[in-house]
Amino acid sequence: MKPTGRRTNLLLNLASLLLLAGTLFLFHRYGSDYQVRILNNMAIFIILAVSYNLVNGVCGMLHLGPNAFITIGAYTSALLTMSPAEKELSFILEPLVWPLSAIQAPFSVSLLAAGLRAMGFAFLLSFPVFRVRGDYLAIVTLGFGEVVRVLCNAMQSVTNGPLGLKGLVPHTHLGWSWGVAVVTVIFVTRLTNSSYGRAMKAIREDEIAARAMGVDPFKHLLLAFMVSAFFSGVAGGLLAHLITTISPNLFTFLLTFNLLIMIVVGGLGSTTGAVLGAALFTWAGEAMRVVERPMNFGSWSIPGIPGMRMVIFSLLLMGVILFRRHGIMGRREFSWDWLRGRRGPS
Repeated sequence: MKPTGRRTNLLLNLASLLLLAGTLFLFHRYGSDYQVRILNNMAIFIILAVSYNLVNGVCGMLHLGPNAFITIGAYTSALLTMSPAEKELSFILEPLVWPLSAIQAPFSVSLLAAGLRAMGFAFLLSFPVFRVRGDYLAIVTLGFGEVVRVLCNAMQSVTNGPLGLKGLVPHTHLGWSWGVAVVTVIFVTRLTNSSYGRAMKAIREDEIAARAMGVDPFKHLLLAFMVSAFFSGVAGGLLAHLITTISPNLFTFLLTFNLLIMIVVGGLGSTTGAVLGAALFTWAGEAMRVVERPMNFGSWSIPGIPGMRMVIFSLLLMGVILFRRHGIMGRREFSWDWLRGRRGPS
């Protein structure tokens, strides 16, 4: 790309960020609480989808345990931001273990700790996980997600068990959620466009050939796994302080299934597709609440069916797989050159 074109793209990127910031400011100032909450949810899902796509789409590994890292991040951040007095009131059956019972940290520190703790678990899990491939890898990561959820139910002195943690301070706002979302998209995009990202894509296409060319699959898969876990943990902290109440039942496999819908519909391997899939999922999830309410058509009356939205999402996913199996973007990425009708760099 010529220097002039590079400068133009940089200016367009800065203008887009300013436009996004201005739009968020207007919603923060004049939007309803409902609209602001949807935007916060959208940003958190973008973080999760983009980081999840790094492993599943870019590396081609069927990872079914992101809910475990979200859980770890949510509980870590929540426990760090709660005051000792709030912890004493919340942990009724068993007191919280020391030193968590006496520690309180700022929200920013708690998010960083949430991401680092999730990354640490990803590092430990990577040794047994990346010894297998395909369906076996999916089973191992799925099992890890369920183990974490069961442990959260059982460890009363750490997670407060099934009672969960309530009354968290709603620290998450549009600046935090969208700020982290923008950082996630930029970081993952730069990573996938680097030599590390090209090696990850080579592993996805043919691991044996990549190994023959000198690529170390374990090192590159470990990097993707840890980066994905870090941002999932941070998103878990943002989610905890958005809904202000967390429990083990919040982090079931359904959360992983939702993320899988986003990246498949958007296009596996495309960061742009992950962003679009997350945004569409969040918007459609709210728009389709109408199908779960009672509806009257003249003399016909259809009662509200809870969970019907997920049935429709499942049907849409089946339709995408059957008729547009590469998703909205496939493996393509958005670029200003493409938007201007010129062919960008390969």
